[in-house]
Amino acid sequence: MVGVNNTITWTNNDNMVHTVTSRTGLFDSGLIEAGMTWTYTFDTPGIYNYYCTLHPWTNGTVTVLAP
Repeated sequence: MVGVNNTITWTNNDNMVHTVTSRTGLFDSGLIEAGMTWTYTFDTPGIYNYYCTLHPWTNGTVTVLAP
């Protein structure tokens, strides 16, 4: 859980390419190569589900709390 206007950084610690893609189309990292990072700043409270488009079973959730 994070508050509004916080930035999350995803790090690809795998040896495969991955994405961080919102299930609602809000954000998409594009391809994140092994060892690389991608960041996104959440400015609205809510629950944000995401997945990897290349490996759809890889998924997560970010919960953004109101100030």
